[in-house]
Amino acid sequence: MGILNVTPDSFSDGGKFNQIDKALEHTEAMIRQGAAIVDVGGESTRPGASPVSLEEELDRVIPVVDAIARRLDVVISVDTSRPEVITQSSQAGAHIINDVRALQLDGAMQAAAETGLPVCMMHMQGEPGSMQDNPQYEDVVSQVGQFLSSRASAARQAGIAADQILLDPGFGFGKTKQHNYRLLNQLNSLRELGYPLLTGLSRKRMIAEILGGHSDPAERDVASAAAAMICAQNGASIIRVHNVRQTWEALQVVNATLREGNE
Repeated sequence: MGILNVTPDSFSDGGKFNQIDKALEHTEAMIRQGAAIVDVGGESTRPGASPVSLEEELDRVIPVVDAIARRLDVVISVDTSRPEVITQSSQAGAHIINDVRALQLDGAMQAAAETGLPVCMMHMQGEPGSMQDNPQYEDVVSQVGQFLSSRASAARQAGIAADQILLDPGFGFGKTKQHNYRLLNQLNSLRELGYPLLTGLSRKRMIAEILGGHSDPAERDVASAAAAMICAQNGASIIRVHNVRQTWEALQVVNATLREGNE
């Protein structure tokens, strides 16, 4: 899954792809590099991010989704929490709803169910503006698993089929470095919930923290690819990344190894 931020303030590439021609150009490049899915986001959810209005998010996301759906052969995911954006994205040609707030906003679960699209629900402690203010857990793996299991149950009760549900442990969302790496180490235990996992560690602070605090996100790509390999080995089905080519190449090694192990 290649990341397409159509925002001015995302931590890694804010302002680079928030025009339709630039968004299409970058999407085409990610497809050539191996992306099977493109995740379009119109609201930055980096730590400390300010919320955007509904109108602004719609203006950023819907024209880009429509343009990609009309011109390119790729699965389109939309990274949003708002029911209005969920509905209009579906109408514009989106294929997956990817929500960092796990469809908890009023009307979001119903809107997602009405689209009939697959949904990905993520764990986050708090909100983007405050989620990194001293996050605490008694047992991060157990608590994240319990939350994701409860959201999957809620989705099924709302009419979303089990085979349309994906789960995301939410690396970097209300978690310390230790929490993040414990989750990464025990990712297999979350696969036991019975749903495919989507993971996104690309260029995040948890990577910078073990590299001596590199400030340029693009300098974190080798370590991000290593983390992606660990995710794949531990059962992740979808890897959400900025550097598609580098990650795709790393995952070919994982896939070849896993195939040999299964023969």
